[in-house]
Amino acid sequence: MASILLIEDDRTFSRILEGFLDKSGYSVQARYSGGDGLKAFFSTTFDLVLLDYRLPDMNGMEILEQIKSSSSNVPVIIMTSFSDIRTAVRAIKTGAYEYITKPVNPDELLMIVQQALKKVKPTDSFPFRDEQHQTLVEGVSHASRQLYEYVRLVAPTNMSVIIEGESGTGKEYVARRIHRESQRAQAPFVAVDCGALSKELAASELFGHTKGAFTSAVADKTGQFEVAQGGTLLLDEVGNLSYEVQVKLLRAIQERVIQPVGTNKEIKIDVRIITATNDDLKEAVKNGSFREDLYHRLNEFKVRVPSLRERREDLDEFLNFFRRLANEELKREVKGFSDEVIQFFRSYDWPGNLRELKNTVKRAVLLSTGDTVTLDTLPPEMLAAERKSDMVAAVVSNGVYDLKAIHETQEREMIVRTLHEVRYNKSKAARLLNIDRKTLYLKMEKYGIQ
Repeated sequence: MASILLIEDDRTFSRILEGFLDKSGYSVQARYSGGDGLKAFFSTTFDLVLLDYRLPDMNGMEILEQIKSSSSNVPVIIMTSFSDIRTAVRAIKTGAYEYITKPVNPDELLMIVQQALKKVKPTDSFPFRDEQHQTLVEGVSHASRQLYEYVRLVAPTNMSVIIEGESGTGKEYVARRIHRESQRAQAPFVAVDCGALSKELAASELFGHTKGAFTSAVADKTGQFEVAQGGTLLLDEVGNLSYEVQVKLLRAIQERVIQPVGTNKEIKIDVRIITATNDDLKEAVKNGSFREDLYHRLNEFKVRVPSLRERREDLDEFLNFFRRLANEELKREVKGFSDEVIQFFRSYDWPGNLRELKNTVKRAVLLSTGDTVTLDTLPPEMLAAERKSDMVAAVVSNGVYDLKAIHETQEREMIVRTLHEVRYNKSKAARLLNIDRKTLYLKMEKYGIQ
């Protein structure tokens, strides 16, 4: 019987979840604060953690970071009652297995729990499957055609590649595509999420360590450079690496050798480096947080993965592709989407890009009782966000002009446009708008901007 740790401060909701999971065949221990939850986690063995994002003493992200810093492979599912897709994306990048929104749908929760316990990641960390080289959707828009033309040109070379793009656009898929079409296709492809690595663990993860190199080094560890020998190493969110690790990475690229932590032994490597980031590394070089010499070593060729907002001509193709995938996985026979759903999807902003689209379609297919996806199967927070947008846009009606409302509409449009221009980098957006970050967050909440 699988053991689940439930960390949830709402005792009534906690009891409901305990009862449901118990009837489904799981053993559940509930804790009502972050501190008590962490004590339970580190003193008992659990197969899965179900974690509320907002707790009285700390937030779910802090708890997740402590669980993952212990090198635990226990899957963590985060529950959130507020509609911020970017917080959810950050949780996934930090190491969460998945996130679900409240009110929790029992069928959706049970499906995710079952997948997590089988160690089958639902989002694959990139939006498409390609393990058996299935037919994949590239898209027909100009932005999509240009992206894959660049991929076809650079793949056969040995050049280092930087892949830029917002979270959820499919940067890892593009990296795998480059590897698959390269001369290294038969060798390993290894992906390392640098954003989930602490400063202490990053060097060990990349270059390996010997037993006794530091307190928790109870055995020798092979670094990911060595694991990827002869193949391709993807460094996702490389901008998060500390200065010290950047120095070691630069040496590895320049001299083609690595040195495991705690030893003087040098290991020769033959690895192609691909980096992925949703930050502007050039800007990081300017502000001194990323080494310029390392940037130029990594930037032999750069491709940018467009957001879903920039490739709306591809939306119908992606919708049907994800619908077929969901039907296959969930054993359903949903044949299409209602006109209202199509219209909604075309007007929605898709801040989570293809990952959000895939998860939305999968959820809708699961909840559909007929052969057509309808609006009531979409996540409530999506519908609420769009309604807020519609209410703000409709400030002038029946010939009555509300100057305050008109000002707020213009202000909202300016904030949205600025966020789009800086790819949702809130610090940069706040500077351009000449306001502080706190004010920006308050205005985003006020206007329903996600």
